[in-house]
Amino acid sequence: MSPVSRARKKAPQPVTHSVTGLFKDVLNDFSALGADPAPVDVELLASEVLGQFHDVPLEEGDEPLGLELIAFAQRKITPGAAALLAALKVVAETDVERKAADAGLQVVLARGIPAPAWAADLGQVTAGECWRTGDVYGDESSLLCVFTHGDQAHGLLALLDFTEGGRVRDLVVIEQPGEVLAEMRAQSDADPELVVLEAVDPAEAHRLLSDGLAATDHLDEADVSEDYARFHAVALTWSRALPEPALIPEVAEWSDTERAAVVEQFVAASGEDAGAARAIGRLLLEHGLETDPANPLRVGPEKIARFLEGLLGEELELDADHEEAVEPVVLAWVQWTAERAGLTETAIAALDEAVADYLSEYADEDDSPLERYFGDVGDLSPTELADALERRMFAVPSLTTEIEDEEVDLDPTDPDQRRALVIAEADEDEEEQRLVLRATIVDQLWDDEPVEAWLAVQRLQEGELDRDEVFEQLIDALEGTLLESEEALEYDADAYVEALAEL
Repeated sequence: MSPVSRARKKAPQPVTHSVTGLFKDVLNDFSALGADPAPVDVELLASEVLGQFHDVPLEEGDEPLGLELIAFAQRKITPGAAALLAALKVVAETDVERKAADAGLQVVLARGIPAPAWAADLGQVTAGECWRTGDVYGDESSLLCVFTHGDQAHGLLALLDFTEGGRVRDLVVIEQPGEVLAEMRAQSDADPELVVLEAVDPAEAHRLLSDGLAATDHLDEADVSEDYARFHAVALTWSRALPEPALIPEVAEWSDTERAAVVEQFVAASGEDAGAARAIGRLLLEHGLETDPANPLRVGPEKIARFLEGLLGEELELDADHEEAVEPVVLAWVQWTAERAGLTETAIAALDEAVADYLSEYADEDDSPLERYFGDVGDLSPTELADALERRMFAVPSLTTEIEDEEVDLDPTDPDQRRALVIAEADEDEEEQRLVLRATIVDQLWDDEPVEAWLAVQRLQEGELDRDEVFEQLIDALEGTLLESEEALEYDADAYVEALAEL
């Protein structure tokens, strides 16, 4: 998405106090607008207010918070109430709310409060040119629409994700749309084989915006930017100045015969095992028909990534006999569909590289936990395998941790990653020295050296101690054998073995 440094980037405050208190704060904000604010500032303030309600869950039968706010303002005989209602009459997201705000404003005016002088200028925007830029594959694009208030131009920038039906993932208002368009043009000129820039008919832009917003708003938990809710209402308001959304031809349903014919064309061109190519090709086509029905054979790195996520999440069912063929068949599909689409050699090479990276991640994630627990050992007998698995799972019960709010799978065979898992599991108030000792014991159990550590664990478990209690005793035993050293923690190995034997 184009830079947002020129955007109005004050994030909305979360709803953390009472609704009444929030409503009072909103009235105060509108009271502070002054006598002659710019219409765009009023519209953005109203949009930001409504954005705070976007993700607030409502109990069954509850009235939308927008309507509650309107009712609250209607009961106040203040200029701030009149200003808020005048703004919501234009910027509220639904006809019901806009009509309620209009009715509430009439009540306030009838009580002697004058209408804001700027009220008639709200929503009086003129739609200008629209542009979009994106990757040559069609996975996503940034749509820029220019709107003018008098002689002041602003841009509405929406990030469209076509791997999920063209839904909007991000919204932002731009103060200098001309500069952003220049940057978009520079990106396209610098890499014309991978980046596309094109003018968009305003009616088509309206369709992309309205359909994309609707697709996102229908999701229970949409993955969107922080600004999405903040600019949502103003996006709907300004888009009403665009021509009526363009009509698109109805997408024809693919018959079973047509689906089978396309899959067989791919099988013949793939050079891979026919059974695997047919099974995986069918899944790839079905994925395209579901997520991109107007162009199911469109290929792009993110579209393939979504397909692989479906395989990992078992949303797509694949026979175990064909799992080893996923990588070569997917690469063959990418080549076949890219050539059908007429992509350049440069675009195909970049696509192959991106998909190969995704396939590498898929292969890593597709490893079973058992394989990850034993990636650093040779062949084991069934008895040795069972004992080692129990020991290592006691030492490292989870292979997943959270880094910067994202769940990440780590490799326990890597000592550094193993210690990261130990740190993630430990209590926040655990002393640094005992945390180091805990990590040391985990390494000992992982390597089964000394063997007395695991034997002690088994004895302590027979005494019905839980895992935390067992570790506390192991740490105490190791701590009691530490030697004086200024550089690092060192312990007497013989004394430690004796201490373990006594547990």
